[in-house]
Amino acid sequence: MMAAVEQSKTMKWTERYPEVGTGPLPVAPYTSRDYFDKERELIFRKVWLNVGRVEQIPNPGDYFVKELAICNTSILVVRGKDGAVRAFHNMCSHRGNQLVWDDKGHCSVFACKFHGWVYGTDGRLRHVTDEESFFDLDKSKLGMSKVSLDTWQGFIFINCDEQPTESLHDYLGVDLQASIEGYPFDKLSGNCFSWYTDLNANWKVAFDAFAEIYHIPTLHKRIIGKVYSSPSNPWAHALDFTLFGKHARVSLSANPDWQPTPVETVAGQFGDVVLQQVNTDEAAFPAGVNPTGYPNWSFDGISIFPNCLIYVSQGTYLTHLFWPLAEDRCRWEIRTYAPPADTLAGRFAQEYGKCTFRDTLLEDGSTLERTQKMLMSGVKKEFYLQDQELVLRHRLKVAEGYINAG
Repeated sequence: MMAAVEQSKTMKWTERYPEVGTGPLPVAPYTSRDYFDKERELIFRKVWLNVGRVEQIPNPGDYFVKELAICNTSILVVRGKDGAVRAFHNMCSHRGNQLVWDDKGHCSVFACKFHGWVYGTDGRLRHVTDEESFFDLDKSKLGMSKVSLDTWQGFIFINCDEQPTESLHDYLGVDLQASIEGYPFDKLSGNCFSWYTDLNANWKVAFDAFAEIYHIPTLHKRIIGKVYSSPSNPWAHALDFTLFGKHARVSLSANPDWQPTPVETVAGQFGDVVLQQVNTDEAAFPAGVNPTGYPNWSFDGISIFPNCLIYVSQGTYLTHLFWPLAEDRCRWEIRTYAPPADTLAGRFAQEYGKCTFRDTLLEDGSTLERTQKMLMSGVKKEFYLQDQELVLRHRLKVAEGYINAG
């Protein structure tokens, strides 16, 4: 395992994946309205998108609404009376009113507030107000418009294409799914903290900030830099990069000489926090988690194209979702997961981790709008990326593939 770590310090990851290239990348995809429109039509309306988890709707009749500005629609995700999870365009078949106005809730039927048409949780039209005044109305053909939905490891994915060209299983690929199979997502989802914010930044500017670790020793030097940087690895180089077709994974080590503060020590004794160092001698993971077997591993970041990042660690995991709103605006959603705390000390540990993570996110966010502002100036036409920014190159290459094919 240590040989793999030493290799990670000397080898270039672009040598393992020469197809991503080493040249400069264009700035235009981060600023161009034309490119944004192509992303909307040829990527986001065609691929599988993570919109939540099954724990959000545990009981029949539970639902949540996902506004998808990039696809010009609102999606209603509901668990039916039969226990099946389904997705529909959140639209009444009569005159197009948005059917459900709440973000989430529970009900037995959905009634349109405009004219009172009623739909079941299975999407079928159950009642039409003053039905006798309509002309040859066939209610069996006027249910809510279905959206393709499937789940993977408890994550809910939808596809807005009327006829998706591939299943979710094929989209994710066998290798990615096998690598994470067995990670206890369901057991770690009992307690969730979440944040969201709208940024004046292209969604890829925000995504890129969390798909590389090059910035940790500088931007985060006061909060978490010391957790990852060490004399033997001052720039917090990753342990491993793996590309899975459209998707990718990066594995990150912790500083083996890191000395936590007294408060950090107490928090670590009573529960798992978001940012931590793991002794893998005491942890059992699927084969694809901590793939190098490094004893002071911290977390793996899984990039699911186009806009989803899942970070997995010991006892916690979290997700980032970056939703395009315009060529220079996006919505950033963060959700952190952990088992329910069964003691006050455990709750303290989780709250401490939450606050540390929040402060780290504020540091990340401090750069994003400033970056977009200067990119929009048009002064620079290209980016010059280094080897540890492999995932950024890969994601842009995958996007170009969709756009060129379209």
